[in-house]
Amino acid sequence: MTALFDTLQHLTAAPGMSAASQILLIAVSLATSAVSAAFGLGGGMMLIAVMAQVMPIPALVPVHGVVQMGSNGGRALVLLPHVNWIAALWYALGAVAGAALGGALAVNLPAEVVRLALGLFILWIVWGRMPRFERAPKRAMAGAGFIATGLSMVFGATGPIGAAVLAALRLPRQTFVATQAVTALSLHVFKIAVFGVLGFAFAPWTGLILAMIASGFIGTLIGTRLLARMSEGAFRYGFRLLMTVLAGGLVLRGLAGFLPA
Repeated sequence: MTALFDTLQHLTAAPGMSAASQILLIAVSLATSAVSAAFGLGGGMMLIAVMAQVMPIPALVPVHGVVQMGSNGGRALVLLPHVNWIAALWYALGAVAGAALGGALAVNLPAEVVRLALGLFILWIVWGRMPRFERAPKRAMAGAGFIATGLSMVFGATGPIGAAVLAALRLPRQTFVATQAVTALSLHVFKIAVFGVLGFAFAPWTGLILAMIASGFIGTLIGTRLLARMSEGAFRYGFRLLMTVLAGGLVLRGLAGFLPA
């Protein structure tokens, strides 16, 4: 076991991280990619929550972005025939603007306000009266891309924003998961480009990133098989349950920010 840890430490050489922490992240990448492939989202938020516990904070969002780019790219490739390209294109157009602004909106708002508002928005979309995004799907997807990418520059995982709009379009489950993968891929591509321009050094993290992407692809294959076997009703129930848990966590973290230390 010691030899395995030493070998992994040598191959990945992630700055400031032990071999045990790297093994943990590689395993979590597999598990969370399976969740995302089965339900269309959730894995990214779970992954960054674990990453925040074991890796240097300055590298958290950039490294998470590259890993998620690989995870979403693999999921999009596996489900490519099911992608709704019109929705994905309009999301990408909004994402360009969101990345260019660099999350200025999120920077100017207290973190607890953003988390609370995002959590309540998701709960409203999932359990409230469904907005009629199908009447203006292009504007809705462009808006989701803009907001999600801007906020992602600060918080890392904002997949539920795009997923909430896609859910309102009532897409079939495989089309939903495939399109969500492509929209999330575009978000992370633009985000990584901005971090590169800002001077973040990705090279020291290459080994760990590649290992997490590889294990994530295995998780994608597992989750995709589960997706194919689920009924439409089971998928929608699981999706709403997962969204509720994620939103509830955001609301609780937001409210905690208003409590005295």
